[in-house]
Amino acid sequence: MDPQRVRMILLGLGFLLAWAGLGYRLFHVQVVQAADFADQSLDQRLTSVQTPPDRGTIFDRNGDPLAITIEAQSIIADPRLVENGVFTAQQVAAVSGGNWERMLGEIEKGGSFRYLIRQLEPAQAQAVLDLGLPGVSALAEPKRVFPHGPIAAHVVGMVNIDGIGIEGLEAYYDDALSGTGGEVIFEKPLKSAGPDAPIAIPQAEIMTIPAIPGDDLVSTIDLSLQNAAYEACGDTVERTAAEACWIVALGVETGEVLAMVGFPGFDPHKRVGLDGQPFDNFAIRGMYEPGSTQKLITFAAGLDTGVFGTATVVGGVADRIEITPGACESDTDDINGCYGDFSPHETRDMTVQEIFTISSNVGTIRAQQMLGEGVLVDYMERFGQAGKTGVDFTGETPGVIRTDPGCSSCLASLSIGYGVGASPLQMAAAFAAIGNDGVWTEPSLVRSILDVDGHETELVASTRRAVSEDTAWAIRQMLLNVVVEGTGQAAAVPGYTVGGKTGTSDKLDENGQYIDQTMASFVGMAPIGDPKVVVAVVVDNPAWEYRTGGTAAAPAFSVVMEAALHSLGVAPDVDSR
Repeated sequence: MDPQRVRMILLGLGFLLAWAGLGYRLFHVQVVQAADFADQSLDQRLTSVQTPPDRGTIFDRNGDPLAITIEAQSIIADPRLVENGVFTAQQVAAVSGGNWERMLGEIEKGGSFRYLIRQLEPAQAQAVLDLGLPGVSALAEPKRVFPHGPIAAHVVGMVNIDGIGIEGLEAYYDDALSGTGGEVIFEKPLKSAGPDAPIAIPQAEIMTIPAIPGDDLVSTIDLSLQNAAYEACGDTVERTAAEACWIVALGVETGEVLAMVGFPGFDPHKRVGLDGQPFDNFAIRGMYEPGSTQKLITFAAGLDTGVFGTATVVGGVADRIEITPGACESDTDDINGCYGDFSPHETRDMTVQEIFTISSNVGTIRAQQMLGEGVLVDYMERFGQAGKTGVDFTGETPGVIRTDPGCSSCLASLSIGYGVGASPLQMAAAFAAIGNDGVWTEPSLVRSILDVDGHETELVASTRRAVSEDTAWAIRQMLLNVVVEGTGQAAAVPGYTVGGKTGTSDKLDENGQYIDQTMASFVGMAPIGDPKVVVAVVVDNPAWEYRTGGTAAAPAFSVVMEAALHSLGVAPDVDSR
C-alpha cells in the first residue's frame, strides 16, 4: 500500500478515536456525573451568614424589665481599604469616644474585617459614618441593656461583649436566654467581595433558617422593693461609715427572693463595681460568722427536743464563762474557750426567754450544754447550714460548721454564732423556716420561664421540715420580744408586729485572728402571727459606735420591711396610733 495512504488512514483512525474518547468523556461528564458536578458547582457558589437570635428578656415579678436587648451599631474596618490608619483611628475615636491607639492596633493587624468599637447608639454610629472614612463601615449588632443599672445588678448579673452571660442570672440561665442562631444561605459570584461581604446572585434562590429567640425569665424580684433595699443599704453605709451593706428579702412561704442588693453597687454595663472593685455577690457567695442571729437555731433545737421551754429557768447566769481551763485567765487569745456577754451584769437566774431577749452569750452556752450530743449540729444541718441552699445562681458558697475533733469549745462557739460560716441568704432561709411554721424552703430567683410560643414553665422549690409548728410559734414569740424590749427595738415597723434577732461578730484578719472590726446584722420577719417576709441585713465593718446589729443593721431592716409589707399589700396587725 502507498505509505502516504497508510498515514492518512492511521491519522483518520487517530482522530476518530480521539473524538470517540472526547464524546465518551463528554457523555460521562454531562450525563453520568452531571449531578455530582452540579452539586460541586453549587457548593462553590453557596455561602451563608449566621443570624444571631434575640436574647430573652429578664423581668421582675410584676413585668418590669430588668435586662433587655436593643439593636446597636458596631464600627468596623477593612484594613485593605483604609488609606491612613492613624488618621482613621483618631477620627473614629474623636466621634465615638473610644481609644484611638487600640483602634490603630486593630487596623494594623490587617485582614479584611476588624472591629474598631462595638455597640454604639445608632446616632453615634451614624456620626462616624458621616466622616466618610475609606474602609470604615457599620454593622448592626444586638446590645444588652440593664435599665436599672446597679440596683438589680447583683441579681441579674451581666454579659460579655458578645452577649454571653458571665454572671448572675445571665450566666446561670444563659442556655435558656441565648436561643438558637439562624442562617441565611445564598449563591454568590465566585469573584464577589468575599465571605465578609457576600453579594447574592440576582434572582438566585435564598434559603433562610430563622433564628429562635431565647426564653424570657420572670424573676422573683420586686423592683420597687429592690429600689428601697438599695437605698437603705446606701444610707446605712453612709450613716455608719461601713465598708459595705447587703440586704436580702425573702418570701416566707415560697422561698422567693423579693430583693437582693449590695452597696457599693455594680454597673453591669461597665462590668465593674462602682467602687472600682470586681463584681461579687456576697449575699450568696460570701461567708461570715453570724454571731447572735445563730442563737435562733440553738434555742430552736432545745425547744424542739423538749429539753427546755421558753419559761425554763437557767440558774446563776454570770457575765462570763470559761469552757477551756485557763482561757479566761490568759492575757492573750492563744487559749480559746472564754466567753462573755456584751455588757457586764451580776450573776442571776434567767429564763430562756430572757436569755434570748438580751442576747446573753453565757446564757446561750448554758442552754446549749443542756442539749444532747450531736443535737446542735443536727439542727444546724436541718436549717441548711452545712451546705448550699440550692438557689439558682452561680458560685454559691456552702455553709461551714467547725466541729474539730478534740475541740472543747467548738459547741459553745457554734451556739452563739462563731465557728460557723454562712451567707446572708442562708441566714434568711433559716429564719424563713421559723416563719413558715417550721418548714425550710429552697430559695429561688426565677419564678418561671417563658418560651417563644408563650408556654410558661413554673419552677417549684423543694422543702423539708426543720422543726415542729409549735417550736416555730414559740421562737416567733421570742423574736417578737427581742424587738419589743430587747436588743432589736430599732427594727420596729409602725402598724406591724415584728420579730427578729441582732447579730454582732468580730471579723478575722488574714492570719485567722479576731480584730476590732465587726459584721453587724439583723434578721427578722413580720407580721409575727403569720409572717410573709424575712429581711436580713448585714453591715460590714461599721464605725465602732455602730458596731452592733441593733445600731447598724436594725434601722435598715425597719425601712426595708415596711416597704416589703406595703409592696405585698399585707394589712397592719396592730394599731400604730
